[in-house]
Amino acid sequence: MEQRYSRQTLFKPIGETGQQKLENSHAFVLGCGALGSSIAETLVRAGIGKLTIADRDYVEPSNLQRQQLFSEQDAIQGIPKVVAAEARLRAIRSDVEIVPLLDHIDGPLLERYASDADILLDATDNFEARLLLNDYAWKADIPWVYGACVGSSSSIFPFVPGKTPCFRCLLPTLPSVNETCDTAGIIAPAVQLTSAHQSAEALKWLTGNKEALRTKLLHVDIWHNTQVEAGIIRLKKDSCETCGTAPTYPSLHMESGTNYAVLCGRETVQIIPAAERELTGNDVQRVAERLGTIVKQNPYFVEFYAEGYRCVGFSNGRMLVHGLKDIGKGRKIYHQLFG
Repeated sequence: MEQRYSRQTLFKPIGETGQQKLENSHAFVLGCGALGSSIAETLVRAGIGKLTIADRDYVEPSNLQRQQLFSEQDAIQGIPKVVAAEARLRAIRSDVEIVPLLDHIDGPLLERYASDADILLDATDNFEARLLLNDYAWKADIPWVYGACVGSSSSIFPFVPGKTPCFRCLLPTLPSVNETCDTAGIIAPAVQLTSAHQSAEALKWLTGNKEALRTKLLHVDIWHNTQVEAGIIRLKKDSCETCGTAPTYPSLHMESGTNYAVLCGRETVQIIPAAERELTGNDVQRVAERLGTIVKQNPYFVEFYAEGYRCVGFSNGRMLVHGLKDIGKGRKIYHQLFG
């Protein structure tokens, strides 16, 4: 395996020195769907030393069209994405250090698992998660690479604390309601294009080629053959709550109490128990057994039906109620089940 990276080190901007830097680097990827699985595979094949992948979901049949680390068997068994990804990545390269996080990521978890990261990569599907990543990046002084794709289009930009405006500065110029893969669809080439640009920006940073980083926001539509670059340096605001003169990093503040949210682009309500409520996977299992409707059980979650809705309870007490967009209804079902 001595020649494993020979073609990459022949590329002069990387060379042996850059390769060594890469092998000593840690990348944190938030999301393990289409973008996350592609980025993770690219970085592992390139020789990254440590990779942390975080995702709260499991593999479903609709993922297989574009999420390259997963198989039909993963979808049949409903394997968590980070678990399936880890197995595939270790088969590709056995000496890589991989940290899989099956959880809803918040500020404290980022601080726990990303504090030694050299770069953060956005593979999420919503503004809230990106604002969280953005706030942590500025607080910890770690660059992060934004990437978004839907339909046949993609957008990419590397945010660097102290060098560029932050994501929050751009929000007034971005739409408040965005199309998602679940509403507008997506083609795999748009995913590959986005992840390729994100991976390239990560490789530039991690191999010591920071001067090569992209300086303009890139938007590409691979189907309609259009490409636009936009300068965003002037959008930086001194009043910004993240990168301004008096930052407060609002997205890092933990919400108190049980958290209820509708997942972006999906008819699914997510419930995260309050920190002081010690609800576990065993509790979920006992409730499901009392209902007599267990459909599926594995080491990661219990799937059952309540009031006609498919519910998935994870080992840390987090629960998804599928087929539902009404948070009030989701809260009612949760309280009926657990009090």
